[in-house]
Amino acid sequence: MGLPNCPLCQSEYTYEDRGLYICPECAHEWSGESAGEVEEGLVVKDINGNLLVDGDSVTVMKDLKVKGAQSVLKKGTKVKSIRLVDSDHNIDCKIDGFGPMKLKSEFVKKL
Repeated sequence: MGLPNCPLCQSEYTYEDRGLYICPECAHEWSGESAGEVEEGLVVKDINGNLLVDGDSVTVMKDLKVKGAQSVLKKGTKVKSIRLVDSDHNIDCKIDGFGPMKLKSEFVKKL
């Protein structure tokens, strides 16, 4: 018997790590006991309605004022390796020239 497919995206490229199954395509993790159950996790979509997952790269689609900074975050700024969080600003990231930031998914587009 092989490893189970990902319950979210049905990818066959899953692997096991410390008792958890992990999907490298959508970054979903689940335990062996809940392999038959699909967990309703955090669903975050970009400005066009595309599903975002941890590790995605996005582009800022609007000039954004940054609290405490003297400049704005310009439209077209590329952000790599985002991390999704469950809050009002649902993207954690690091941006060159600004450092760690929180963004709202409604102002970004998936690359």
